Amino acid sequence: MKLTFMGAGSTIFAKNVIGDVLLTPALNQNLTVALYDMDRGRLQDSFLVVDALNKRYNGGKAKVKTYLGVSQRIAALANADFVVNAIQVGGYEPCTVIDFEIPKKYGLRQTIGDTLGIGGIFRGLRTIKVMKEFARDMEEVCPNAWLLNYTNPMAILTGYMLRYTKVKTVGLCHSVQVCTSQLFEQLGLDHDTVGRELIAGINHMAWLLDVRDKNGNDLYPEIKRLAKKKNAEEKHGNMVRYDYIDKLGYYCTESSEHNAEYNPFYIKGKYPGLIEKFNIPLDEYPRRCVNQIAGWKKQREELLNGGEIEHTRSHEYASRIMEAMVTGEPYTIGGNVINDGWIENLPLDACVEVPCVVDGGGVHPTRVGRLPVQCAAMNMTNINPQLLTIEAAATGKREHIYHAAMLDPHTAAELSIDDIIMMCDELIEAHEKAGFPVL
Repeated sequence: MKLTFMGAGSTIFAKNVIGDVLLTPALNQNLTVALYDMDRGRLQDSFLVVDALNKRYNGGKAKVKTYLGVSQRIAALANADFVVNAIQVGGYEPCTVIDFEIPKKYGLRQTIGDTLGIGGIFRGLRTIKVMKEFARDMEEVCPNAWLLNYTNPMAILTGYMLRYTKVKTVGLCHSVQVCTSQLFEQLGLDHDTVGRELIAGINHMAWLLDVRDKNGNDLYPEIKRLAKKKNAEEKHGNMVRYDYIDKLGYYCTESSEHNAEYNPFYIKGKYPGLIEKFNIPLDEYPRRCVNQIAGWKKQREELLNGGEIEHTRSHEYASRIMEAMVTGEPYTIGGNVINDGWIENLPLDACVEVPCVVDGGGVHPTRVGRLPVQCAAMNMTNINPQLLTIEAAATGKREHIYHAAMLDPHTAAELSIDDIIMMCDELIEAHEKAGFPVL
């Protein structure tokens, strides 16, 4: 089996995914790992980590090789069975800085900017430019490979790949598998009592639609009571999602700092007190990037010290998917796929996140039916800019970038149409000058 990891300079994530594979007997025999990145230093760091894991947990039996830059991309992908995508086009500098600083000039503030909002739109556009090239190469040199996409904006990138390329793709996030357990832990509930749950919607806004104990009793009434009490009594990091429970009736998968910018409710220039009330960390993603860059040297030394790197199999879906496809033993994931009627009251061309059964035949989404109307409506406010961003990438039409920004709920709540267009023009020009064009 050959696994190609695109964006392998993301060393910690590469360690988790590849470490999981190395710990899986069905996968670690006759294994070849291709590490691909644009950054020579980070690529070498990842090689040292993966090589140490391979020696410790697999007797050094896997073949691990690095591939640097565009000229070596086809060789990295050739004959791959699985391709994990974890790239970040444009990095913190220049592109994340551009995504945050130009909108600030117009009075538009963001928290994360990687999934929706003006930051998510432009991150999606510049990333699709690169993923188009990946798709072309994969169609040529590994046409039967599965692309496991972890890169954000998840719905935009996965939706584009599934609609406009021939690459077999499923989008994977970290939030579905920890959604309920983290909620229960934060509310002081015992997660071991859970017997059944159902999560569906779109990436970063999939809804915990049903959660019951092992006797079939509905656990939502107690969740709602405790969440409302916690929001009333203390400041904490999950206030937006707990407010969702109170106002919309359901909890969603991704964090409050993400969801604060997916709607017109919480970050509002006219009501600055909402930022404090809901404990919203503006500029959170740039801050994380700065801290991560500053902390990498220390983290690198800890990882590589003496070569004794430890790993236990993580909750990431990637190795479970590969194992299910190789062995034929079914495994259920929360996957991002095109909505072929899986959620009846969302558009057919939307990228939705639903339970999927994986086996030797591939990824099989399951039918959820209809979402509660208010949940579907919230999803639609995000799907509209997602579909228009994909349309802009597919057609190359600048006006669709405007349309995506105009229909983004947070952007539209803060800015006039004229300001939105001027801001988009400035962002397009800045990306072009930085060497990361979006059209």
